[in-house]
Amino acid sequence: MTDPSTDRILVIDVGTSSLRAAVVGRDARVGAVHHRPLLPDSPAPGLVEFDGTAMAAAVLEVARGALAEGGPVAAVGVTNQRASTLVWDRATGEPVAPGLGWQDLRTIGTCLELAAEGIRVAPNLSATKAHALLDAVDPDRSRDLCVGTVDSWIVWTLSQGALHVTDPTNAALTGLLVPEATGWDDAVLDRLRIPRSALPEVVDSVGVVGPATALDGAPPIAGIAGDQQASLAGQGCFSPGDAKATFGTGGMLDVCIGPDRPRFATRGSAGAFPIVTLGRNGALTWGVEAAMLSAGTNVEWLRDDMGLIADAAESHAVAATVADTEGVAYVPALLGLGAPYWDYGARGTLLGITRGSGRAHVVRAVLEGVAQRGADLVEAAEADGGLSIAALRVDGGMSDNPTFVQALADAVQRPIEVSPEREATTVGAGFLAGLAVGTWSGPDELAALWSPREVVEPERVLDRDRWREAVRRAERWFGDLSDLDF
Repeated sequence: MTDPSTDRILVIDVGTSSLRAAVVGRDARVGAVHHRPLLPDSPAPGLVEFDGTAMAAAVLEVARGALAEGGPVAAVGVTNQRASTLVWDRATGEPVAPGLGWQDLRTIGTCLELAAEGIRVAPNLSATKAHALLDAVDPDRSRDLCVGTVDSWIVWTLSQGALHVTDPTNAALTGLLVPEATGWDDAVLDRLRIPRSALPEVVDSVGVVGPATALDGAPPIAGIAGDQQASLAGQGCFSPGDAKATFGTGGMLDVCIGPDRPRFATRGSAGAFPIVTLGRNGALTWGVEAAMLSAGTNVEWLRDDMGLIADAAESHAVAATVADTEGVAYVPALLGLGAPYWDYGARGTLLGITRGSGRAHVVRAVLEGVAQRGADLVEAAEADGGLSIAALRVDGGMSDNPTFVQALADAVQRPIEVSPEREATTVGAGFLAGLAVGTWSGPDELAALWSPREVVEPERVLDRDRWREAVRRAERWFGDLSDLDF
């Protein structure tokens, strides 16, 4: 009789504001979900911190709960918010300071100093966060400390301090690797005074690294990936040209390129970034990523600040009461504009209001504005990736909004394939761990499992030239911020 546990993978998925554990079955279905909120702190504008001890306790709580409900598993996969950084004492395993979230902007000054020296590191990456934490708790670098991103901290917790590792999808977004992602960059480490001994070992995204001794049965930890790369895998994207977009608080579009690294060092001419999408059998798969700084945040603004909707789901119902925006346009630049513009001084802009413009027109304009930004990301990724995206797979909270998904199809003028699992990160991390222990034979089998909840075809054409004019009016509202470039 076949052991049913070989068909089940435990996944720990640590996001920016919450975390969950779940069991992924061989059919890619997710069950035994245990969820906990874990909101970061913001002690001052621009500062974002998290409690590593509370995160570790919550991870063990949800993981044990999922195991108790779902039964024994063949392996454990870990996926996480990327670039958030923590420092802890190697001997005690205790964090020595609050972790710094990826949104934390306290190191902008250091990033500008480094740029003047020819080292390009954005403040959302780990490099200057690690430097700031070490300067605060170990200015002379005499302590035996560990520096890691969230994946490293979770694996350390699960292994009870036996493993200090990361994978290439996370390590390549620290700003501390050489461009080829083959090892740590000694020049950057020396400049920031980050001891190589404090950093984790870089291991494959797919592969057994050791037992999760903190859990019953000590299942092997066998898959590690950053959230966006896990979402790619969870939506069956393994071949060149396969692409997905996640529309949550912000928006990320990722497309697989192949074994060759994109030619640009840090950011392409169209505003996308090179990423490692997978590390397996010692080889790397590359992709490009295009980002928008606010997606679902705009719907939250309609709900929490404008009072135009009672909840996020109502945005669809309200927008659907009108056939179009009747000329109202909205540029979703509440936090500035990401790819392809990268204008931190741009701001949200509402245009075309008349005496006849009503609540429904504004709500629809917000959803269509986010969709237009999604089309911007497609164009950026295609230009910097040097390939075409035939269809776009989508997940994240906004993928449940029919008006938004239809507007996205209309903006990008290609089919939109909606993920059956809203949080495809969990599925993807399960896939990677399962590959390592033989639950699935390879990427081809995983790609064949992809079955969208629905496919939405374009019904009309949104005016992209008119959209670009709207963006032009939103740009450089705060010129000093617009001049910042990382």
